[in-house]
Amino acid sequence: MEPHNPINKIKEHHDALRKSERRVADFILDHATAVINMRIVDVASAAEVSEPTVLRFCRALGFDGFQSFKLQLAQHLGAAASYSQFSVDDTDTAADLSNKVFESTIGSLLAVRDQLDPAVLEKAIDTLCHASRVEFYGFGASGSVAADAQHKFFRLQLSTAAYTDPHIQLMSAISLGAKDVVVAISQSGRTKALIQSVTLALEAGATVIGLAPQGTPLSELCSIPIYVNVEEDQHAFTPVSSRIAHLLVIDVLAMGVARHRKELLKDHLKRMNKSLRSLRTYKT
Repeated sequence: MEPHNPINKIKEHHDALRKSERRVADFILDHATAVINMRIVDVASAAEVSEPTVLRFCRALGFDGFQSFKLQLAQHLGAAASYSQFSVDDTDTAADLSNKVFESTIGSLLAVRDQLDPAVLEKAIDTLCHASRVEFYGFGASGSVAADAQHKFFRLQLSTAAYTDPHIQLMSAISLGAKDVVVAISQSGRTKALIQSVTLALEAGATVIGLAPQGTPLSELCSIPIYVNVEEDQHAFTPVSSRIAHLLVIDVLAMGVARHRKELLKDHLKRMNKSLRSLRTYKT
């Protein structure tokens, strides 16, 4: 079974639920922790609905019943509690900092994983597999992700480039065609220069895959938006979790493309690995 974030599923499907089912949804959103220890009759009474309504609510979200819903809810809340965002204290030791940074990052990555739409990922992978040219756009920390992505994808025998300069991005975007793909990467989804480059790429006929938070100008503009929602306190420390999340999503896309091009890449990757051995030192 695919991992689910039941809280996000409730929010995503809220408006599509029946009026009585929305009362169950609202009660659970307001009392999520308490619901874990409640019976179906208790939830029905608290939400002022019938027990069958609670059952219909669970099935509307894709769960087999109330117990399977509660299990997923408990697992999600347990993970959220274990991997919460952290604050740095002046008395923290190096060990404290290590634990906080790692645990917070793990929590952020699990949250992103649970929010990814497999159908959107498959569409992005298929689009990349059939692209004549793939270009990665990003600025700042997202620029380093773009460079890493270009390194991964050119090994898959795709024509790739990574641009982190706004002027070169604009020139690149104008030169694209209908068979070309841009992967636009942004931690905020609101960078004006990147949005301008993406707009020009779309006008040129290219497909744009976006890695950005949901509901941002960039994600709403892209042909295939992949939502990467990471909450970080940017005033306390340089953002790291979102960059790592973007890198992992790029890895997922690269693995998907490699899977489709497996036979084509077999001999190519063998030759590449062989050539790289001469650059390494081995003990004798």
